[in-house]
Amino acid sequence: MNNKQLAKVLAPFKALLLGLALFPLALHAQTNQLTDIQFSELPGSRLQLRLSFSDTPPEPTGYTIEEPARIVMDFAGVESVLPQKKYSLGVGAARSAVVVSSDDRTRLIVNLDELPVYTSERQGNQVVMEIGADSAATASATSAPAAAASTGSSGAIDLGGQQRFRAASNVAINNVDFRRGESGEGKVIVSLSDPAVNIDVERTRGKIYLTFLGADLPDSLRQRLDVTDFATPVNAITVDYDGRNTVITVDPNESDYDYLAYQADNEYVLSVKPLTVAQQREKAQEFQFSGEKLSLNFQDIEVRSVLQLIADFTDLNLVASDTVSGRITLRLDGVPWDQALELILRAKGLDKRQEGNVIMVAPAAEIAERERQELETRKQLQELAPLRTEYIQVRYADARELFSLFSGRGAGQGGGDRGNFAGGQQDSSDQRSILSARGSAIVDERTNTIILTDTEEKIAQFRELIEAIDVPIRQVMIEARIVNANTDFMREFGVRWDYTEDHDISDDTIGIGSGRQASGIRDGDGSGPDVNAPQAAFSPVISDLSVTNPAGSIAYAILKEDFFLGLELSALEDVGKAEIVSQPKVVTGDKQQASIQSGVEIPYLEATSSGAASVTFREAVLELNVTPQITPDNNIIMDLTIDQNSVGELFTDIVSGSQIPAININSLQTKVLVRNGETIVLGGIFESQVLEGETKIPLLGDIPYLGHLFKTTTRSNDKRELLMFITPRIMEDDLFFTK
Repeated sequence: MNNKQLAKVLAPFKALLLGLALFPLALHAQTNQLTDIQFSELPGSRLQLRLSFSDTPPEPTGYTIEEPARIVMDFAGVESVLPQKKYSLGVGAARSAVVVSSDDRTRLIVNLDELPVYTSERQGNQVVMEIGADSAATASATSAPAAAASTGSSGAIDLGGQQRFRAASNVAINNVDFRRGESGEGKVIVSLSDPAVNIDVERTRGKIYLTFLGADLPDSLRQRLDVTDFATPVNAITVDYDGRNTVITVDPNESDYDYLAYQADNEYVLSVKPLTVAQQREKAQEFQFSGEKLSLNFQDIEVRSVLQLIADFTDLNLVASDTVSGRITLRLDGVPWDQALELILRAKGLDKRQEGNVIMVAPAAEIAERERQELETRKQLQELAPLRTEYIQVRYADARELFSLFSGRGAGQGGGDRGNFAGGQQDSSDQRSILSARGSAIVDERTNTIILTDTEEKIAQFRELIEAIDVPIRQVMIEARIVNANTDFMREFGVRWDYTEDHDISDDTIGIGSGRQASGIRDGDGSGPDVNAPQAAFSPVISDLSVTNPAGSIAYAILKEDFFLGLELSALEDVGKAEIVSQPKVVTGDKQQASIQSGVEIPYLEATSSGAASVTFREAVLELNVTPQITPDNNIIMDLTIDQNSVGELFTDIVSGSQIPAININSLQTKVLVRNGETIVLGGIFESQVLEGETKIPLLGDIPYLGHLFKTTTRSNDKRELLMFITPRIMEDDLFFTK
């Protein structure tokens, strides 16, 4: 086969390969793209969105969500090439727009404050969307001929190229389900045949009504569901059809709840969750009325008749003054009865006072005058009431301090161990005493008794206060543990060389293996050094790099009649471990400061300005200062100061020449919250010191291996650790004296 024939055979394959290579590019070129989006404000706070596409846009599908309010539109087969995804609007009810794109579609989400009416229209390669369209435009769009209408899966109807999302007539409820959420909330889940349906959510008289406008309901779903066993705020669910709309009624089993409704595609969810204690308290502060709800609708009715109706509704006894008159028109629907009564009284200038289950209603001025007269009468009765004298025994507190608290001033000094407090001697600047103007009291410190003279009412009030305050305080035992751990390691290695040349050298003259240099030539009998011999006759040390106070040594010597060479190896290794535990304990009352210390006072001489010396003391003590406070949940707050001081090195005073000790200080000051009986680490200090030293003969000590014979090496490693622990314990109440 020649080249021409071969080229003819391969030509179709080349064309096929070229087509396969260009197919992705052609496919990408055919993909419809969202190229631009523009926003403009129209009259009447309306917003217009204009979306531009590279080709004719597909029919959009979408749905709406009421909470939070938003409009969602999907464009199938469209890819977004916009430079950004989120756009801030701030026109009418529209707040922002978000454009997101996936492999098969592009979604436009418009976030709103509330859900308005909106329309959309296809114009060539553009889609024009108008949010906040007026009713006239809506009516004209609805009345357009439907001959060319084509309904998509979303329920959007094409009216001559214009489409409007609304609840389609064929939208139906497929299923109604109920589930319990992870936080105990009740979820009503409604499955829709089409997401384009208008939904109205309303809360009336404690119930939640979901109205699906224009949605059909199969007969099999018309039922009442009892969901009490799910342990949620929802008691029952009623699903019904009123001929046009599907209505789902959610009946909560409690009044304090919150709900959230949202839609995701074909699923609509209503979540009802209970309020927490904090939320209930906040709600009660915002709305202080908690009575049973009632409805009133009257035109020009007498006020006394309305009050009678409220009394019959609440089963309370109501007394109306003769001056209560007038007529009122009102319409109240589902209002708490106490709020309704408050509104009626405020509208007619009335006021009320309740004692037990009796309510008295009268004009506000009349009630104020009556209460003023009662106060004056009570004051006159107190001025005329007889005085009594009683002895009040104070058992746990200090009587003087206790009465000073009530009298509002410091204790006065009477005769002996008594303090006199006269209520009648108060001036206008101090009105904090609980005694009356005629009352007086004497404190007997010896018996810790208050002798009180006053009216019976004031004495009863004083006794009540004493019973509430004169109680034993709770006791706390605080145990501190201070641990000092030390680890010391030291290793030394040294060498000494001896050499000499002389006559009559022997062991008696040198002391071979003695580890020390001979002090001189010994006597002939070897009993001691020869005092007549010159001491400098033998100085055999060549190099002395031995260890000071070694733990052991090894010597080797070569001894001739006139020649001596000695080598001595000395070594030391020292390992020490120490653990010092200090454990101070103290017992004190709640909010009462306690202190404990143990140690020594070190005396030393200190020079004075006159030149004389005086004795001065320095403390080296272990001290614990603590003030505990017991919280309502039986935890303990402690204000702590821990000191552990010890005697250190001695220093010489240059002036007096006396030895002054240094004090090693370990101190901690903190405030902590600790559980009862729990041990915590308050703090700690860790120190590590590693020292390595080498002393050698120059040049000789640098020779590899052999250089160790001409040097001394030392290595030390010191570690110190300080830890402070604290353990508070509340002592049991049965240890206290009972009343």
